[in-house]
Amino acid sequence: MPLPDVMFCAQQIEIPPEFPDILKQFTKAAIRTQPRDVLQWSAAYFSALSKGETLPVKDRYEMPVATQKTDTGLTPRLLKILHNQLSSKIMIDEMELSEKWKDLGLPMKQLHNILQLGNFDNEFEWMKFLALACSDLGGSLYSALKYACEILTTEPAGGAAHIKFETFTFLYTYLAAMDVDILESDIQAILQALKEDVDKQGGLIQPRNFKLLNKAKPLKESNVPS
Repeated sequence: MPLPDVMFCAQQIEIPPEFPDILKQFTKAAIRTQPRDVLQWSAAYFSALSKGETLPVKDRYEMPVATQKTDTGLTPRLLKILHNQLSSKIMIDEMELSEKWKDLGLPMKQLHNILQLGNFDNEFEWMKFLALACSDLGGSLYSALKYACEILTTEPAGGAAHIKFETFTFLYTYLAAMDVDILESDIQAILQALKEDVDKQGGLIQPRNFKLLNKAKPLKESNVPS
């Protein structure tokens, strides 16, 4: 329905003092995030803002990468947005994840594929979903864990991407166990081999420490049990 054609003079118009800053921050967030569906994302942005929830906003602009998969929709920065929004809960609900996923304009088929790969029910561990989403980004075990470090680290962008070894152990064990060709003894041997570097780094690990995993075959080509 069109707005009524009413004339106002300058003295009649009152702009709320917060309005300019809200629009300024919204514009910056939209430019930084580059949402695929601006209207859907805008609704999610203002809904989160009104509820005091984590905003669906990238921490910095993500330059397109020629080698990065663009057909799937998911990117490391978009996955980090989801992590920022959902990681406060150990267990997450599929419906809530689907809503956040849709807000970012991501394809639902990709979400369903990740959920199916993890054999997840209506409620599941966020960190397990994150691990599989990282594998969807990178393919190989090394790439998946490298993405996980970059998403989970508290260091500034471009840093060493350190994370706690306990967190790495959980992610690595979960992903490696999905490949029936990797024995439990192999998993434990890798973790033990990494322990020396970890001890020198105060219990932290970074991607350069586990480059030996780069020789592993892609997870999607592994014999993942159905």
